[in-house]
Amino acid sequence: MAGLSDMGFDSPTPIQQQAIPLVMDGVDLIACAQTGTGKTAAYVLPVIDNILYHDYRQLSTLIIAPTRELALQIDQQVEGLAYHTGINSIAIYGGGDGNAWEQQKKAMMKGADIAVATPGRLISLITTRHIDLSAIKHLILDEADRMLDMGFYEDIMRIVSYLPVERQTLLFSATMPPKIRQMASRILNKPKEISIAISKPAEGITQLAYSAYEEQKEGLLKYILEHNLSDSVIIFASTKEKVKQLDVLLRKSKLPCKSFHSDLEQQEREIIMRQFRNKELRILIGTDILSRGIDVDGIGMVINFDTPPDPEDYVHRVGRTARADAKGTAITIISPRDQFRFHQIEVLIGYEVKKEPLPAKLGESPVYNPKVKPPSDKKNIRGQRSGRGRFTKK
Repeated sequence: MAGLSDMGFDSPTPIQQQAIPLVMDGVDLIACAQTGTGKTAAYVLPVIDNILYHDYRQLSTLIIAPTRELALQIDQQVEGLAYHTGINSIAIYGGGDGNAWEQQKKAMMKGADIAVATPGRLISLITTRHIDLSAIKHLILDEADRMLDMGFYEDIMRIVSYLPVERQTLLFSATMPPKIRQMASRILNKPKEISIAISKPAEGITQLAYSAYEEQKEGLLKYILEHNLSDSVIIFASTKEKVKQLDVLLRKSKLPCKSFHSDLEQQEREIIMRQFRNKELRILIGTDILSRGIDVDGIGMVINFDTPPDPEDYVHRVGRTARADAKGTAITIISPRDQFRFHQIEVLIGYEVKKEPLPAKLGESPVYNPKVKPPSDKKNIRGQRSGRGRFTKK
């Protein structure tokens, strides 16, 4: 209770209200809820309670997360909630230097109650016998759909093969595609299910969109940032290369920003996230790696510079703002090529997003008509050169 008070918890969210009693009952659970609803505390709190009640002396809880950023955040939340209990945790993730690898091995050998791991680094510890999973009582898969999207299915099944059969398994996910059901049928035992507001942005998000030609998008982005007073903004782009281009563009315009992508060293990424979390950095630019599990309070605006490739990705992206009943704004820039894609998003969420007119200085915007087939990227030529210097017919 002291840990809850320290971290500012005063009342449970719906997912916490429903999940905590089931986890405390010891049943397996599939819990599906949108981002920003408090899923981490929904499983961490009852697990901490269970560890205290049984006084386990070995590593008893394994939490698997898709990215190192999420693993670190979960570890930090465990530390905060368990601060007054004596329970300790360790984050296990790749991407660091040799010192990080040695620190993780030493920490595991000294003992920890809870391990929060990414699949690849955990398998490395298993194969080198630097982690003992024989006493695991709780297995938790966080952002399970994201892990499968990233190709971790075989890794997860391999990890599960090292765990005791008698255990409690909790699967938390923002979406519930068939492949999640398939995995759940293999590793869960008669699970209970909870589903809360799947695939719907939070009510506190004001959603807006602009229809713009590709050559208008950068000017529109600068206009939005210059006319918005939010001190915390995330910009999503479709590729790492586009993220870097936008970083250069905004820096030239004297807008305080940093890009966040996989080319950065782990230490650089941690510094950037700390600066953004502490409001020392106003604008963060990234790909969908930022759309899951980046738990930062007070993000006032999310901008989709590129329309998300999948409707579910839209929900995850805009879910970075208006967390924990706060308010926020989500803006999407729609090129003619992406109009049908954005229409699919509107079908998923069940309503149309308001389309704003372009600033006059940017010129006329394309008409939003998603039923018209988008223009093709293919050039109208009779043939194109193959890799061996020959021409192939289209």
